[in-house]
Order: sequence, then structure tokens, then C-alpha cells
Amino acid sequence: MLRSVNVGGRNRLAMTDLRELVSSLGFGDVSTYVQSGNVIFSGTGSGPAVARTIGSRLAVDLGLDVAVLVRTAPQLRAVLSGNPFSDTEFDPRTIHVTFLADRPEPGKVGALVALAGQSGDDRFEIGDRHVYLHCPGGYGNTTLNNTYLERRLDVTATTRNWRTVTTLAGLAGVEH
Repeated sequence: MLRSVNVGGRNRLAMTDLRELVSSLGFGDVSTYVQSGNVIFSGTGSGPAVARTIGSRLAVDLGLDVAVLVRTAPQLRAVLSGNPFSDTEFDPRTIHVTFLADRPEPGKVGALVALAGQSGDDRFEIGDRHVYLHCPGGYGNTTLNNTYLERRLDVTATTRNWRTVTTLAGLAGVEH
């Protein structure tokens, strides 16, 4: 997942260019989903190493300085199965996941948890390198946005809606 591509006219990236770049690095089964920098592929290497490789090539080849976050199929499976807002009481359109590049420091997590309930009807639950969000008034209206979580947790992040998360998982071969 790439952070902040094709948003507000910044960091323009054609998905065909992204697919070609990832393929040129030796990864297989490369596909993209929507225009926001979601790429699915097969290959080997640790998530952080793969993210650095793709990020470096995006910078050198395409002049884009964007964060790259990698999740494996088992990690996506864990995100799906751990969703605290997945019961029928919640409209899936109100659920988002903010993926974190690194595990935040426990003190930062504690400070964020201490603020729970101060965002109106919006709720969050912190998982392993991700934050589940329930925003009944819409993600565009929440204070629990990507920038807020990055600042509070002091880590790079990118947010996807639940439909995108489940679609990416499905494209990665994860049953839901």
C-alpha cells in the first residue's frame, strides 16, 4: 500500500506504471486495485525490505517520495479476523483500517487510548501495526484521520476503507 498517491492532484502515479515497476523487481502475479496505490503481488523477502526496495525504485524511477507499507496474506487475514467492529451492528461503510509502518511505542499507544471517547461517536481499537476505526459520521468528518493517528503514534500510516481491505485480502488469496 502506498501512502498519498493520486490524492488531491499530488504524487500522480498511473497504476500501469506501478505494476510495471513492481514486476521489474522480480515480483509475480502483480495487480493493482483502484487508483490509490494498492498493489498485490507474490514474492519473497521481509515486508520492511520489500517496502524499502519498492519505495527506493519509486523515488529513483518515478520521482515519487511516498511511504510504502507491505502486508502479507497472513497479516491481512489477521486484520480481517481481528476487526472489533465486524458484527452486524456496524455498517461496513463506516469501518476503516489505518495501517502503521511500524509498531508504535507503548507510551504513545497508551496516550492515544487515554483519549478514547473524545472523538464524538467515532471509536477506535488498536491492533498489531494497525488501528481499526468506526466512523459513523463518515471518515471525511472524523478527527481520527490518518494525520491525527500518525502524529499521536509517531509512525507513518495509510488508511483504507473496509471494502478496500477485504478486496485486497481477497486478491491476496485470503478468504473472508
